[in-house]
Amino acid sequence: MFFLLGDIPVLSVGRRPSDTMAFSLCPHSSHIQNSNLFLATNANSSRNYTTPSPSAKAPLVTILRLLPLWVLLLFGLTLAACSDPQQGVATNASSAADSSDDSGDGSSEESAQDDSNSSDKQDEDDEKELVRPPTAPYPSTYSPYPSQPTLIKGATVLTGTGERIENGAVLLEDGKIAAVGAVSDIPAADGIVEIDAANKYVTPGVIDIHSHLGVYPSPGPQSMSDGNEATSPNTAQVWAEHSVWPHDPGFTRALAGGVTALQILPGSANLVGGRSAILKNVPARTVQDMKFPGAPYGLKMACGENPKRVYEDSGPSTRMGNFAGYRAAWIEAADYKKKWDDYWENAESDEEEKSDPPTRDLKLESLAAALRGDILVNMHCYRGDEMVQVLDMAKEFGYKVTSFHHAVEAFKIADILAENNVCAAVWADWWGFKFEAYDSVRENAALIHNQEGGCAIIHSDSPMGIQRLNQEAAKAMADGNRMGLEIPEEVAITWITANPAKAMGILDQTGTLEFGKMADVVIWNRTPFSVYAHAEKVFVDGTLLYDRDDPKLHPHTDFEIDRAEER
Repeated sequence: MFFLLGDIPVLSVGRRPSDTMAFSLCPHSSHIQNSNLFLATNANSSRNYTTPSPSAKAPLVTILRLLPLWVLLLFGLTLAACSDPQQGVATNASSAADSSDDSGDGSSEESAQDDSNSSDKQDEDDEKELVRPPTAPYPSTYSPYPSQPTLIKGATVLTGTGERIENGAVLLEDGKIAAVGAVSDIPAADGIVEIDAANKYVTPGVIDIHSHLGVYPSPGPQSMSDGNEATSPNTAQVWAEHSVWPHDPGFTRALAGGVTALQILPGSANLVGGRSAILKNVPARTVQDMKFPGAPYGLKMACGENPKRVYEDSGPSTRMGNFAGYRAAWIEAADYKKKWDDYWENAESDEEEKSDPPTRDLKLESLAAALRGDILVNMHCYRGDEMVQVLDMAKEFGYKVTSFHHAVEAFKIADILAENNVCAAVWADWWGFKFEAYDSVRENAALIHNQEGGCAIIHSDSPMGIQRLNQEAAKAMADGNRMGLEIPEEVAITWITANPAKAMGILDQTGTLEFGKMADVVIWNRTPFSVYAHAEKVFVDGTLLYDRDDPKLHPHTDFEIDRAEER
């Protein structure tokens, strides 16, 4: 802005509302917005300048009078440069036009402000980072122990695929199965450790799909009882790995029984007990150091007597209450899943306005992952009729039951289980310890297997049984053969190797002796289906971790080492 002192243009200083200093050198105030030459510290601002008050003019005049003549000439030149010959001196008409222009300028300014706000909003949307809850916030830190190339030769090899190789050989290299076949097909080479396994058996490592080692450890005082979060019928938010004590001596006892991998489950007090943890059976300082790399989580659920007994006073106290509880949980989880799916779809779309992510809920997160198929459902259930109802419920909500556990009446519905590609993990002969376990037969596993497409698994659910799963499988095989089913050893071995690996989602990595799989291998002193059988040597990822004939390879946990003198 400016004013006239006689015929000489006088510089006036104004401030933008933002207090940024600006100078105007052109005399036509009516054309300030269009023709003025602005020198400002903020050239991008579109705000109007304010006209100085009269009180501000006197000091400026004083300054002007002190300026040298050449400065005044500069003002004159600037005046000539920026004058508009078409406009001339401002008139009342031009003042009216200016008034109209001022109004238009205000509208333009509001429009510019709106555009700016819209741009800011777009920038905020663009800057919104896509939120995806972590699927593995407690990742496996497992690393195989050092190993050396090893050739096991001369044994009867049960591969876990249904194949039996007499006078066979298995080559272990870099922690993997490098070759399996007849001895004549796999020659020895320099630098390879050779083990003569004549008259012995070689199998994949034993896998227990249902264990509570670490969450119900030995010793087992109340302070270490960490398997059941029995505070609510639905505790899908809890994870077994946060309870696992890696120094449970039960792990090394299981290793001596040939167990190389196992699934640690929460207990069966609740309708939904929480997530499982799948572990490699190796001595370790932390549970993360034991976690099976790449294994999916399991979800433990339970039906029948246990939840209705635990929650008898608060509910559910009936089987129909159990099912109402499951269904309500799945409905809530489906809604939660949809919110996240909608959020991700919006975030990846061309929509200008991006939505905010839903609030995380750990309970619903686990259930939603089961609905997506990312978490495998393990269902504790005894009665055949209940298992069929659970399968109907799975169809209602679109999830899959991977395996029923205990399943003492699975033989009654073996065809339905096979049609739905569901495994049944059972005991060889446990029965009668509660009413829903009463209607059992010793041929249960054999009858499940004998159904076309059937998937039978022998599990332990016991710190003692896990040490002798080979004998449990032997009993189940013998019961089947006694009724005329003729189940060979090379098939029965799958009940404690390939089939549990399949149901746990790790068959692509272990469970069979096939090229490229983890070298989890057991050498038995005789057929593993003998009551006199012992695991002589146990390899995990090609490393000899247990040797019955070498006391130095009888691993003990830190808890035991600290108490060596007490033993």
